[in-house]
Amino acid sequence: MGKRIALYVFALLFVVAGIGHFTMDDGFARMFPEWVPFKYPLVYLTGIIEWILALMLLVPKTRRLAGIITAIYLVLIFPANIYMAIEEIPAPWDDYTNPVVLWIRLLFQPLLIWWVLVVSKK
Repeated sequence: MGKRIALYVFALLFVVAGIGHFTMDDGFARMFPEWVPFKYPLVYLTGIIEWILALMLLVPKTRRLAGIITAIYLVLIFPANIYMAIEEIPAPWDDYTNPVVLWIRLLFQPLLIWWVLVVSKK
């Protein structure tokens, strides 16, 4: 039962994060360096990806694959989090985020990867 709740909570986090990509698109676009083109389409695309992955996690037949893809996705977006910390870019929902918080936030990425891999196992 606990694993199922953890799965639902993770999927809900990804749904909410995906919504954030549309409601706080300016904040998410700031996470990309200047040289990255098509910032807003990338923000919207990643929001949609998060919704799809959340749905796939809820379907037993696609859960394991979704867990693996989600873990890869979290690795791929990690450089944006590092960039945020280095450049002291505030969280998408804020005008200012304490730089210490931005660095501590990096520690949570491996936890999210572990979490999704555990809850997506059969």
